[in-house]
Amino acid sequence: MNKEVTRVLFVCLGNICRSPLAEGAFQMHVKARGLETEIQTDSAGTSGYHVGEAPDKRSQAVAAKHGVDISGQRSRQFIAEDLTDFHYVIAMDQANLDDIHQLKTAALHASTSLMLSELAEGPREVPDPYYGGTQGFDLVWSMVDDACAALLDRIVRER
Repeated sequence: MNKEVTRVLFVCLGNICRSPLAEGAFQMHVKARGLETEIQTDSAGTSGYHVGEAPDKRSQAVAAKHGVDISGQRSRQFIAEDLTDFHYVIAMDQANLDDIHQLKTAALHASTSLMLSELAEGPREVPDPYYGGTQGFDLVWSMVDDACAALLDRIVRER
């Protein structure tokens, strides 16, 4: 494997629901494979609505049910430099991917894609659970968990 650290960024709108869950799920898979020194993760939001806030309590509860602590994460806004600082920028939905692409230039080299594009079947976008109940957060976890496992397989192949 290439010895350079691979950096992966997960992006949603506010960085308090979906992308923190994706970051937590991905870190869980990275740790299970013993790749913590080779792959680093972060998450961000295309909006600045929640900068500095911890993930939504419902996101924290769902992650905790799966043995993952995301309480230390803090929301930050996605910036153009993220497209240079990260190798992979993974958006939760098309609107956020479009916002990311508005900042992308030829000089910014990150690979950008939708989270669920890692899966062969099913929906293409991770729904925003913010205005719903806890079942929406459980659904998001199951979606991003499966996609994160597939994403990690792809990254390992591409290293």
